[in-house]
Amino acid sequence: MTDTPQIDPRLARTAPTWEVELLISGVAIFAMLQLPGWLDDAMFMLEPRLGQDWRLIAVLAYFYSKSAAIVLACTFALHLLLRAQWIALMGVHSVFPRGIHFDNIRMGPIQREIETGHLDGIDDAIERADNRASVVFAIGVSVALMIAAICIAFCGTLLVATLLSNLLGLQIDTLMVVGGVFVMLMLPYFLAVTADYYLGERIRPGTFVHRLVAAVIRVYTRFGMGRRSNHILATLLSNQGERRTMLMVVGIMLLAIVSVSAVYATMQAGRAVGSYGSFPAARAIRIDASHYDDRRDAARDPAVPYIDSMVVEGPYLRLTVPYEPRRDGPALHDCKQPPAASELQHAQALLACLQDVRRVLLDGKPIAGLHYETASDPRTDRPALLAMIDVRKLAPGRHELLVGRPLIEDSRRDSKDPAYRHYRIVFWR
Repeated sequence: MTDTPQIDPRLARTAPTWEVELLISGVAIFAMLQLPGWLDDAMFMLEPRLGQDWRLIAVLAYFYSKSAAIVLACTFALHLLLRAQWIALMGVHSVFPRGIHFDNIRMGPIQREIETGHLDGIDDAIERADNRASVVFAIGVSVALMIAAICIAFCGTLLVATLLSNLLGLQIDTLMVVGGVFVMLMLPYFLAVTADYYLGERIRPGTFVHRLVAAVIRVYTRFGMGRRSNHILATLLSNQGERRTMLMVVGIMLLAIVSVSAVYATMQAGRAVGSYGSFPAARAIRIDASHYDDRRDAARDPAVPYIDSMVVEGPYLRLTVPYEPRRDGPALHDCKQPPAASELQHAQALLACLQDVRRVLLDGKPIAGLHYETASDPRTDRPALLAMIDVRKLAPGRHELLVGRPLIEDSRRDSKDPAYRHYRIVFWR
């Protein structure tokens, strides 16, 4: 005769998904902790290769993807911590089933009266810890899924719009167009649910307004815009309070996206983290390690002109100027081509236009006979200009190269700060 397995009474009120939650959190947390760094490397590798329109799509996708990864990583870490607390409560209850002995705790009579008056049973504490862990897991996964859905919908639409505008040769601001289309698509649903919420009791069934509002809500609900499309969030809203839950969800999303944006801006600026506000770090006097091949981080540093080393020992100085689509693209777009030009003549004309915007000064003077060759950056496999500068007649000591830096359209920083109009490379002979 087979005995019926007895269920531990302490597990009778436990969420049935706790084992799966622990498994997912324990396995996925390692991937989620590594994913933000991988996204950083991918973004720094991809960004210098893209023009303004494509860069916008990549940056938005990067922000959303990294935000979702950070939300999941924090969710899994916090969930494991809360599950550990739940397990600890069950373990302590198993060892000491009688619970808390207030007579053995040093406290005054007033505190003892207050503490014992609000004492909950250990079973209630275990259940609250279990519920808390499950709710945290549900909220974190829901927020990450919402961010992923926004990323796929918005960035996917922006990608299609950019492809079509390039194929058709249209000069439009795809972000404004796509944003306007999204507003127009969402406006009917927003008006319908607002009218239903505030005027629903006054709208008589069977009237035109009633049928119109019902039809709009029904259509959008079929495309996943209704509350029931996200059962997890709808359940939390209806049981924990809509305002509090929505504030929590929106707050988590905004905190993740703003944090990712701030970290990205800090990495782009190349500023060191620490109390260095008083250190003299003006661009006009700072030596940037990214301008030297033996010191730069090819995976993270921006695509800027560089030389081999800070100390030049040979007869020639090799200057490599990576091609930057956002800066060099407008010059090539406006480059005048000779009529009926061959492929070689076309390439030579483009090279001349690049040389015109990438002029080089050595110690404040133009370099006579400077000529660029088309080459590539061997460590990043990006196209670049290459110039071999004769330095045999240079006196020993400190020297300075200034390499032209074309302005980015609509860049406030480039237009206001003269120091951003050239790259400054210091070397010693």
